[in-house]
Amino acid sequence: MTTLQIQSSLIKICGVTSLDDAREVVRAGANALGLNFADVPRRVSVEVAVTISERTGRDLVRVAVFRDRSDQEILDILTRVDVDAVQLHDHLSDDLLTALRERGHAVIKALSITSDEFIAFDDVRVDAVLIDGPRAGSGETHAWTPLHERAFRVPWIAAGGLTPGNVAAVIREWSPWGVDVASGVESAPGVKDVVRVGNFVANARRALNQKESLS
Repeated sequence: MTTLQIQSSLIKICGVTSLDDAREVVRAGANALGLNFADVPRRVSVEVAVTISERTGRDLVRVAVFRDRSDQEILDILTRVDVDAVQLHDHLSDDLLTALRERGHAVIKALSITSDEFIAFDDVRVDAVLIDGPRAGSGETHAWTPLHERAFRVPWIAAGGLTPGNVAAVIREWSPWGVDVASGVESAPGVKDVVRVGNFVANARRALNQKESLS
């Protein structure tokens, strides 16, 4: 199962660092899970990522998240960890894109909504784009108004400052294909809160279903 094979909109819980949390993400009904290999508090070890990937592969889309990694480092990790999609926060080289395609990975390009790349990036190169705030992973809310200036030709995912309390409003106003959350459903960096995860998924699913029924 890849990102493109999801029948409904994407609800992704990112920054999962333990098998127990991964199981709670599955139990809550999310259809995607993010394994973060950037040098951040939510970074998961390759060894733990392998276990999570093996135990959840039939249940949801597994997304490897990279920032500040060389192309070779990314490919080396993907040789060990089986995932369905790759989310990239840095420059996407043609060589890396070709290698990811050859391995069968869907590709998600993360774009900061305040960056020049937000306007300039050729989105048809990838399967989806993730629209984040000025500081990826900060959990800070941000303005979505630059979306008035840019239409995307591939599905786009809302990220940055989302919580169980505001995700439905973002979906209703901006109509993303999917949503992504990390800190907004945590009790501590890298530790998911079962209640928050459940509420986020339920609120997002309800709003996304309403959006789809009106389209």
